[in-house]
Amino acid sequence: MNFQRASGILLHPTSLPGKFGIGDLGDEAYRFVDFLADAKQTYWQILPLGPTGYGDSPYQCFSAFAGNTNLISPQKIVEDGFLNEKEIKPKKKFSAGRVDYGAVIEYKNALLKKAFERFRQTTDEAIIKEFHGFCDENWFWLEDYALFRALKLAQNYASWQKFEEPLKLRQPEALAEARKTHDDEIFAQKYYQYTFFKQWKAVKTYANGKNIRIVGDVPIFVALDSADVWCNQAQFKLNEDGSAKVVAGVPPDFFSKTGQLWGNPIYDWEKMRADNFQWWISRVASILKTVDIVRVDHFRGFAAAWEVPGGDETAENGKWVDVPGRELFYALRSALGDLPFWAEDLGVITSDVESLRDEFGFPGMKILQYAFGGDAANEALPHNYIKNCVVYTGTHDNETIAGWFDSRAAEASKTEDSPAARERDFCLNYLNSDGAEIHWDFIRAAWSSVAATAIAPMQDLLGLGNRARMNLPASSAGNWNWQSGEGDFSAAAATRLRKLNELYGR
Repeated sequence: MNFQRASGILLHPTSLPGKFGIGDLGDEAYRFVDFLADAKQTYWQILPLGPTGYGDSPYQCFSAFAGNTNLISPQKIVEDGFLNEKEIKPKKKFSAGRVDYGAVIEYKNALLKKAFERFRQTTDEAIIKEFHGFCDENWFWLEDYALFRALKLAQNYASWQKFEEPLKLRQPEALAEARKTHDDEIFAQKYYQYTFFKQWKAVKTYANGKNIRIVGDVPIFVALDSADVWCNQAQFKLNEDGSAKVVAGVPPDFFSKTGQLWGNPIYDWEKMRADNFQWWISRVASILKTVDIVRVDHFRGFAAAWEVPGGDETAENGKWVDVPGRELFYALRSALGDLPFWAEDLGVITSDVESLRDEFGFPGMKILQYAFGGDAANEALPHNYIKNCVVYTGTHDNETIAGWFDSRAAEASKTEDSPAARERDFCLNYLNSDGAEIHWDFIRAAWSSVAATAIAPMQDLLGLGNRARMNLPASSAGNWNWQSGEGDFSAAAATRLRKLNELYGR
């Protein structure tokens, strides 16, 4: 697919401002779209929208198809008539700037339960028809997901591996009995998903009407404790007890002596090949109804995956195992047409990964923050880009630009001959910068490059330090909780960004 010269902002909906403890799909989402339109941006990039589990990571979801109900706007439910203004007022004020997921989940779950009790009593034929239409359109994942969540709730959120064996192994009689026993909660879970997708569809329709395209994210792997694995156990490399024979990760490198152990189960690609990758086709078809463009996370894993024995505590003993990515992408293209994919091809990329990416014409990624640790031959430097790529000032996994620069400056202050000092000096010389507005210097360099697409996280647009960092890889606490504030979508920022777009033809 040919991507025209354009730019955009990375901001996950959880990071939108708001008075309900977390960004949601209410008025602030529409206000952000207006901000993007005023700034003449083309893309709003988000992280995965799935329902998060322990750790609140959008890359470890209970489903690859369902939506995150924490993003449901209480105000929009009031507009639907199933709650009132008094009921949605938080009993205690949420802290500003950081999402307290425990408090948010307790607050949102109570509201959604109350709204469901009102919804199930409605006699509005249009709403009833719309709900049943949603259920019919999404039955292929919704039925099992709703049962999965109902069972987890009934068993104090235990993993499906702890279910009694007939349910764990999905014996038909046990499933039928469970659906009868948990009928009310299954109905509720369907309502929550209906509400999420109704609100998200409205936001996306508004964005598209303003010529803003949504860039979504597909993690290559899914969580072990997910409806996807529970319902498709034969298509994953699992032991008889449901535990993973092998798990995903990356090998030891300069950044980690023991590698990164992600813990996700590995697909049984031979089983997936046998039915022409139908699960993947359904997954991608589903997300393409939700977003306009897809960033494919860990693209190198579609050429080969680092498989680590399931009982290991580090990623050191893994091995590379080939993956039929070429067959998969041909099957996806045959079923779905042109694939509007961006390939997250970061890390140590081998020729087979580059060949797979280029065969399908997927643009790869360049991270400007990585550009200054070497010399002029560094591929992350703008003068080495090709047109068919996406340049980021940084991603959700990086330090913010201001935080990165401050940390280099702090290290350089200890000794002027340190690697950090050389990196800082190279950065300032390359960007012709005095460092006073280093975030805007990065944005200008990305926007002026030959790359067809340029993206900056909202934190970089605002010049925020590392307290606003979204995620620190290989850490399990304190991530995904940054929330922007009232006034961050300012006319001044939109005007400055718009002028860069006009100057550099984006």
